[in-house]
Amino acid sequence: MLLESLTAGFDLFFTPLAIGLTFIGILIGLLVGALPGLGPLMGIILLLPVAISLPPIAAMGFLIAIFVGGSCGGSISAILLRIPGTPLAAATLFDGYPMAQNGRASDAIGIAITSSAIGGLIGGIVLIIGSPILARFASGFAPPEYAMLAITGLFAIAIISGGSLFKGLTSGCLGLLLATIGTDEFSTGYRFTFDSYHMLNGFHIVAVVVGLFAVSEMALQIMGRDLLKIPDVKVARPGFRSIFLTLRHWKNLLRSSSIGVFFGALPGAGGVISSFTSYAIAKAWSKPEEKYGEGAEGGVVSVESANNATVGGTLVPTLALGIPGDASSAMLLGALLILGFIPGPILFEQQPEIVSGLFMVYMASNVFLLIAGLLVTPLFVYVLRIPKFYLIPIVLLLCSIGTFALQASVFDLMVMLGFGLVGILFRATNYPLSPIVIGLILGPVLENNLRRALLISQDGYWIFVERPVSAVLVTINIALVIGGIWYALQKMHIKRTGNDSGA
Repeated sequence: MLLESLTAGFDLFFTPLAIGLTFIGILIGLLVGALPGLGPLMGIILLLPVAISLPPIAAMGFLIAIFVGGSCGGSISAILLRIPGTPLAAATLFDGYPMAQNGRASDAIGIAITSSAIGGLIGGIVLIIGSPILARFASGFAPPEYAMLAITGLFAIAIISGGSLFKGLTSGCLGLLLATIGTDEFSTGYRFTFDSYHMLNGFHIVAVVVGLFAVSEMALQIMGRDLLKIPDVKVARPGFRSIFLTLRHWKNLLRSSSIGVFFGALPGAGGVISSFTSYAIAKAWSKPEEKYGEGAEGGVVSVESANNATVGGTLVPTLALGIPGDASSAMLLGALLILGFIPGPILFEQQPEIVSGLFMVYMASNVFLLIAGLLVTPLFVYVLRIPKFYLIPIVLLLCSIGTFALQASVFDLMVMLGFGLVGILFRATNYPLSPIVIGLILGPVLENNLRRALLISQDGYWIFVERPVSAVLVTINIALVIGGIWYALQKMHIKRTGNDSGA
């Protein structure tokens, strides 16, 4: 059955367009990952308008490759500049930068790329084996289960993505409210349209996300300093010798990749938690002579393998249940929806060739990551020398062109700019942005299934605890809220205790 599922998508993937775009996506992902302030999410957002006009597997191969390459690319600037290109590479600083200071920058980057590729392939194996099993289990889900599952995904990412439970839930609720704008699918009535025909279908998700993340990030970059500063970066040329250096730490590689897959499969956890966790465990298991924190190869292996294994783990609930694990996978989910495919058990049952094609592009992305990363890294090093003064206008221009091209609508540009302002305000007040996107995507899933469940229920809301799986999900949701409140109270207590002792 597994072999049939894999071979079903061969014809869709093995085309010059799909293979070529997957390779180009890796190059773009490495580039946006290496440039501080961008990252894989930004790359997906900027190029989503281009991708949705392509054939499905070529489009998803392009975007998934950006996700894979961007998750690794942040290590380049972390190692060379001590500035992580993405939050995912923050833990790479501990040993990657000391390796560069010791004259081993090429080895450090090579190990980071090789570890990322192997970790990604391990995550891909779990994706190929685990997602059909999870989808088969979920095939018996009814509206109550899907409604509770949507709440679980929203609670998880709202609680974990920000330091404050209140702020995370507030952002998630804003996303849910945005999802209600437009035409009601049940009654065909208009909601919150303010008599504007532009809003009959709600806000386009691409315009919202580009404004929230890209425009607000560029605005913050403009308000920062050193716009004209040219970073002093030494050229690094990693070679295939890095593969052997990485494989010497095979136990660390397997352990850290497993940690990455586990945290990736948990909605809201993501690569930052998995990378720091895997580094802490690797350091605890290390020998004193390895000198973690002073340029240990194993430190780079643990972080980078966990980073990209997280991508494979994140895609498991995204494809099998339609529940994105983070903002990047949410954008991939949005791309699938725009292309006309509904992730979940139905996709696995009715269109196995599409699922197989997605598996193929993910595995190929990690193979291309190893090849392109080792061969083309010197080019990305030169790009790091470009001042922000020249990069920011290019990014904003791409944002505007891509958003306008969606529907040739000036209204979409206004939405982009409006949510850019919202993004600036939320960043300034430390409100997380990811729950807004998750709420916007999961909103229709939650509303439609909640209403369907209540329509078929004989006992009102009791239907959510009468069904076993739904009752388990209700329990998990309650536990998430209680755990989030307990964590928030603990932080307040520690902060208060620290202030009292300081006084």
